[in-house]
Amino acid sequence: MAGPLSGIKVLDLSRFIAGPYCAMMLADMGAEVIKIETSISGDPGRSHPPLIEDESLYHQVYNRNKSGMLLNLREEDDKAIFRELLLKADIMVENFRPGTLDKMGFSWDELHRLNPGLILASITGFGQDGPLKDRPCFDVIAQAMSGLMSITGSADGPPMRYGSFVTDYTSGMYTVIGILAALNVRNSSGEGQHVNVSLIDSALSLLMTAIPEKKLLNRTMGRHGNRDRYGAPSSAYKTAEGEWVFIAAGNSLVFPRLAAAMGMPELLADPRFATMDQRLANFDDLEPIVAHWFAAHGTAEVLEILTRENVPCARVNSVDEMLASEDLEIERRLVTVDHPKLGKVPMQGVTVHLSGTPLEVVRPAPGVGEHNSEILKTWLDWSDEDIVRHQATREATHHAE
Repeated sequence: MAGPLSGIKVLDLSRFIAGPYCAMMLADMGAEVIKIETSISGDPGRSHPPLIEDESLYHQVYNRNKSGMLLNLREEDDKAIFRELLLKADIMVENFRPGTLDKMGFSWDELHRLNPGLILASITGFGQDGPLKDRPCFDVIAQAMSGLMSITGSADGPPMRYGSFVTDYTSGMYTVIGILAALNVRNSSGEGQHVNVSLIDSALSLLMTAIPEKKLLNRTMGRHGNRDRYGAPSSAYKTAEGEWVFIAAGNSLVFPRLAAAMGMPELLADPRFATMDQRLANFDDLEPIVAHWFAAHGTAEVLEILTRENVPCARVNSVDEMLASEDLEIERRLVTVDHPKLGKVPMQGVTVHLSGTPLEVVRPAPGVGEHNSEILKTWLDWSDEDIVRHQATREATHHAE
């Protein structure tokens, strides 16, 4: 069954995570995505560990469902091919620093002139203009500069990065949203547009109420560790077996259920814990009571009691434990991609589920230039003789260099 973006053609010039992740989501939705790499070494992510037989699992996870093409955009012949591809494309994804495309001869104005319906999606560190636009930026830099690290970690510990590339992933997702919105506009107007997303804006979007709190209440959001900022108790507690269970029981609907589960209905009558605000203000009094109850029971018993009383709870799993979890039916949530060199590569499946047009993973990340001939044939109608002649010219040029 064709995916929801079947028939949409995408040129992916991006590297690292945010751009490739964006283009991968488009590919998962059925778009035909060509990953264009401009040197024989390819995307720098290809050398990022962990490696198996010199293949990066990091690269595999962000580039599935794409075709691969090698084009040296410093050479006029390859630039001419790229221009032809642009005439056929619906979307182009890139995450170069601002001004790089202009220097290559592919500014937004030029792209729009060549193909008025093209949607250009650009992911940058700090946006297309402003004093920081030329500075290099990675996920952790955006986390640090945005204040995100300052609200992550223990109250008495150092600022902490997220355990994953949260601003890269968020930027990739925001870019997909922008592309889909631009596609919708193009459906009626015929005009493409330039979609811009920056890592710093994505990081700022994750700050919850920190900005209005500071500007309106002059209150600085700090680090709370595992504690919820707005309700209590909502944290991780250690069981009698030394394992951790997380509960979310801070609101007035769930706290009575927790009191019942713990066999302590008297907590509801205690003025320190009667409302959400009071529980939050008196968390240092409430936490030892909850922690003592957890410490007196085994993990399985805790989870059974809390689940019976409809208290949101979960064992804090390691990745190993998550993969072995029967509750999660984890195998149903994964996909296995057949790779010509690595064999079967398991990875996360598609996140969005559509009832009428299911999303699928049908091919592994491509090798550098793996599908050059196929793309020249299907996109540009080149003959076999044209392809052989082009390849001979390229090899002769490289040999001369």
